[in-house]
Amino acid sequence: MHDFDRYHERRNTDSVKWNIYDRDVVPLWIAEADFAPPPAVTAALADRVSHGLFGYTAAIRHASHPGGNWELPEIGDIIRARLKRLYNWDIAADELVYLPGVVQGFNLACHIVGEPGDAVLLHAPCYGPIAKAPLNQGKKAQYADLAYQITPDGYITYVHDDHVFRDAIHEHTKLFLLCNPHNPTGRAFSRVELQQMADACVEHDLLICADEIHAEILLGDTVHIPIATLSDNVAARTITLVSPSKTFNIPGLGFCVAIIQNREVRERYIRAMQGLVSSPQIFGYTGAKAAYLYGDEWLSDVRAYYLANQTLVNEMLRLHAPQLKVNKAEATYLSWIDCRDAQLPHVPRDFFFHEAKVALGDGAAFGPTGEGFVRLTFATQRQTLEHALQAMIRALAPYS
Repeated sequence: MHDFDRYHERRNTDSVKWNIYDRDVVPLWIAEADFAPPPAVTAALADRVSHGLFGYTAAIRHASHPGGNWELPEIGDIIRARLKRLYNWDIAADELVYLPGVVQGFNLACHIVGEPGDAVLLHAPCYGPIAKAPLNQGKKAQYADLAYQITPDGYITYVHDDHVFRDAIHEHTKLFLLCNPHNPTGRAFSRVELQQMADACVEHDLLICADEIHAEILLGDTVHIPIATLSDNVAARTITLVSPSKTFNIPGLGFCVAIIQNREVRERYIRAMQGLVSSPQIFGYTGAKAAYLYGDEWLSDVRAYYLANQTLVNEMLRLHAPQLKVNKAEATYLSWIDCRDAQLPHVPRDFFFHEAKVALGDGAAFGPTGEGFVRLTFATQRQTLEHALQAMIRALAPYS
């Protein structure tokens, strides 16, 4: 078993998560874990550093590809084998396009689709960088609200609403930007929901870009279904973005793969990268390779730790802060908390920051449907998490 209770001092280590606030604030605002990655990743990076030379690295099918086939074929083989094992998904080597991150990936998708002023369809609430991507590329964002529900056991959840989704599509809609598993709600969409999305996109001739960065952070018995695996027809109109960064807690290394099975779309995508989007470099490849090859035992252990942390969040809030409603994420390490019934004197994010010294994600950053909510990242040491929850509960006491 790996020791996820071990505290790592991260202040004054160039960590955005820990450096942005004063020392007395517990930062649970950004989707990043506080755990050391799989030991094999650290060892592989140490070996690379000990070599002492850090030159350029090029990937097959990348904009910097000089024309040969010598560039890092092994990482592609590793990724293809993983996709086959996890999803029974057969991918050819030339259907992988390498990037430094998923944000670049879905911005590229917005860039290559349609004309200026055309529209990109998004679910709401919506992860902030996804919401900004259409405007970044001269397009308009349009939203299909997920349906807010309360489960029989009292948790909040969201489901895809096919009628709302279809009503949001118009003649200028060219792309559907999907986040699955979904940030911030923690949903892992069902096959039925994904099929509804896909059917609407096929009928209206929309391209799909699926950000599946949280695909392997699954809680309990959750199963992830890549939307591109629904059918050959759906695969032909889908760009799928996957990365080891969230899975193995190595976001600073910068490694992502776009899976694009449609040759014409893939060539447009690569052309758009020219001179603008770099290949992942040597530490990204080194870390990704080690994580994918040797990180599965660590991943199994960290999933169990996440599940126990989620249970701690839900039990403490339901027992001691019933004025809050919380999700029970199927995937991700994110709690999405509805504070609207608490009658707080300030925006919930500001209230918990000033009164509890806990930094949470502001729900309003996920769009108007997120107003009155906060997002809490429970990917931290249990002692740190419990301290933050106790502080939040004490701050809420006068409003119970």
